Amino acid sequence: MKNKIILASQSPRRKQLLELAEIEFEVIVADVDETNPPGMPGEEVPEFLARKKADAVSHLVGDAIVIAADTVVLAGHHILGKPTDAAHAVSILKQLSGRMHKVVTGVCIRRGAKEMSFSTTTEVFFRKLTEEQINHYITQYKPFDKAGAYAIQEWIGVLGIEKINGDYYNVMGLPIGEVYIALALFY
Repeated sequence: MKNKIILASQSPRRKQLLELAEIEFEVIVADVDETNPPGMPGEEVPEFLARKKADAVSHLVGDAIVIAADTVVLAGHHILGKPTDAAHAVSILKQLSGRMHKVVTGVCIRRGAKEMSFSTTTEVFFRKLTEEQINHYITQYKPFDKAGAYAIQEWIGVLGIEKINGDYYNVMGLPIGEVYIALALFY
């Protein structure tokens, strides 16, 4: 890949996934208000926010390709955001325990006036979690910067997730295979 690529994200997981795909990139953090419009369905929020992040960075980078993304965790149609504290994290993980939820990542790739955006959804099924497991995870892993109060690649994912339907890397924060294929359209 020969054009300069900018990741409009400070997510260490998105950085890691681009590195695993051997994509050379630089980071410019998109500082945007991540409030979604009232009444917008939860499934549409990630793509909306990804476009907003791409908007914030695109005008700074000339002809570079911008990759922006946002991920939400949905219990039903309700967005479970990042926990504000340990009690909130416990509440979120109790909601996910023994149930299926969806992880939706919206991606926006832009180069100049050319733009492509899409969303990827993965269904995640948690086993029934004990209070001890939930408390251990929160104490040891401090998932306060993670949508849904967990990371699939950490202890809780290894022991607590029964199965997933869809893209594992999407749950980490970026459907990297789809992004890699989409990037080819910008050269």
